[in-house]
Amino acid sequence: MKIASAAYPMDWLDSFDAYADKITRWVQAAEGADLLVFPEYGAMELASLGGRDIAGDLERSLHEVARYADAVADLHLRLARDHGCHILAASGPAFTGDRPVNRAVLFGPDGVIGHQDKQIMTRFERDDWDVRGAPGLRLFDTPLGRIGILICYDSEFPLLGRVLATAGAELILVPSCTDTVAGFHRVRIGSMARALESQCVVVHAPTVCPVDWNPAIDENHGKAAIYGPPDGFWPETGIISEGEMDQPGWVFAEVDLNRVKKSRSDGAVLPFAHWPEQDGIGRIK
Repeated sequence: MKIASAAYPMDWLDSFDAYADKITRWVQAAEGADLLVFPEYGAMELASLGGRDIAGDLERSLHEVARYADAVADLHLRLARDHGCHILAASGPAFTGDRPVNRAVLFGPDGVIGHQDKQIMTRFERDDWDVRGAPGLRLFDTPLGRIGILICYDSEFPLLGRVLATAGAELILVPSCTDTVAGFHRVRIGSMARALESQCVVVHAPTVCPVDWNPAIDENHGKAAIYGPPDGFWPETGIISEGEMDQPGWVFAEVDLNRVKKSRSDGAVLPFAHWPEQDGIGRIK
């Protein structure tokens, strides 16, 4: 299959139609890709529809974005159907109670496949924004393969990736939003580590470029990439494809998930199979 990973800049929007036109252009630019992955908190650009006072307020911007959830879903449903592709839409706030979760929704040509909420919140999400974690990982069995999602910070925790891999995930999607180069590299290193230890493909899609109207997404650094385990069936660096730092656009890669099965059964090393051997040596004598 052909995968497209977005390095996505957030723009000031004057109408929902402007947002729809932007997303449509991005999907059209990835024509021929079977799976399109947008980043974490990319939906926050919809806060601009409330005007500068709302867009610049941490709390009110969450509610402004969340109220467009149905319209965003309808747009992505139409685009996935019309282009015959799967789309992981940019994540955003979803109010399932008094406080929001950070939710990414996966769409396919035949409709909504499901959603994944972020598991472990960063210090900013906890302390300043009060966006909540929603425990529970999901595995999506699709015509493309078995897909799991680790949103940004979640990718830095090995046991989350292991849960997905042992459940059968062949492909892990990592949408991210990081405001420093160090933050980007933490997610990059985590993503590459998950690809190595689970011997699977990991797709990293970040936000890029500055935003001067919302303090939650004011700085954005990263580059889109697709990773695999660095052994005989994949590039020696583990990097299948990657873009340039802080440069907006799609990064593409052709991926055969049969190689995941081959890696796990006959790789140069077998970390996926040998993972349980840590159990007996994980204690200090």
